[in-house]
Amino acid sequence: MAERRSGAAEGLARLSEWADAHLSLLRVTGLTSKFTSALDIPVEFVEKNVKLRGKLHHITEKGLEVEHIPISIPFITSIQRKWQSKGLLLVRLAGVELAPSGTAWLQQELKPKQMIWFQLLGREDLALECLVLVNKGRFLSMCLNEEILRQGLGRTARIEGLHHDSRLYWKLHKRLLRAELKALKKNKGIWKEESYSERIRDRMSNNKFVQTLRQFVSWLRSSIQR
Repeated sequence: MAERRSGAAEGLARLSEWADAHLSLLRVTGLTSKFTSALDIPVEFVEKNVKLRGKLHHITEKGLEVEHIPISIPFITSIQRKWQSKGLLLVRLAGVELAPSGTAWLQQELKPKQMIWFQLLGREDLALECLVLVNKGRFLSMCLNEEILRQGLGRTARIEGLHHDSRLYWKLHKRLLRAELKALKKNKGIWKEESYSERIRDRMSNNKFVQTLRQFVSWLRSSIQR
């Protein structure tokens, strides 16, 4: 009987040691910490392009305001909630220059409190440059960076935070360019508007009355200068 108690106590002690070791590791790596500011996120997270989970709160012209949701561990999480500060992360779509119609599309497509994943690519001041993913069904996800470009609701831009000559930079940049090319070929979004305005300019430049008017203005300017 005493041996059984001793064995149980020893097993409990080992379990406690294992839990302490793993919880310490989680605390060190910050996986259980709730980030309320971009400056709270360790540099290693950004350099290793860690993927974080969050709850969407607001969509503005500056980006997505997201509440970070850390890894949940029973008992530990309930204790942490008592002293965790409140704050939202500003998440921007990396490699994308949003058009006003893009912001409006995000506001219609995404729901308040919706869960999203954002992969860290860079940090600029108080903003995070990320690839943003949302679940579409049980096994599918959609990258908002690519979808915005695919719909013609923005343009490709430099991916801030990544080295321009890195393999990851060009891998992601090619993905974004391919998405933008699809919108361009189909004249979607801003490309439809631009193609129409270009046609108007071409017609105006080829119009005989406009050409005659330009010649008259040119002659008038030269006469005044004399």
